[in-house]
Amino acid sequence: MKATFKVEGMNKLKKDLEKLGKIPQKHVAASARKGMNIVLKESKASAPYDTGQLKKGIVLKGERSRYKGKKVYRVVFDDKMNDVFQKKNKEGKVIGYYPVSQEYGFFAKNGRYIPGYRFIHDSLTENTIKISRVMIDTMKTKIDAEIKKARLR
Repeated sequence: MKATFKVEGMNKLKKDLEKLGKIPQKHVAASARKGMNIVLKESKASAPYDTGQLKKGIVLKGERSRYKGKKVYRVVFDDKMNDVFQKKNKEGKVIGYYPVSQEYGFFAKNGRYIPGYRFIHDSLTENTIKISRVMIDTMKTKIDAEIKKARLR
């Protein structure tokens, strides 16, 4: 699914970036994290609730990039809770992973497909415009502060 939209303030942000030169990595990471926190909160709010372990296990994880000025955050399930999330057979081999089955669905023993809740996917697609606005606004304020700091020097 591809969403196309126009975001107000993007031209000003581009002009400010040209004034500044290169993008400071700390500003990119902060604005990306702030945008993805919206998805994290929404995912936790709409996650299926049985014992509460699934909500506790949803975390935000930053990916490492080779390129400056790029930061990607993903909403994932916490590795530290694998003892709770993994379903093992009698031999100890992992045969199921609870969070993924709740997100994407699974096949029951009788062969019937049980659809997933799509709580992470839906929280991302429903808040795309809000996320981009928050990221751009955060980036604008950080860059404006950086430009003011450079003028004072």
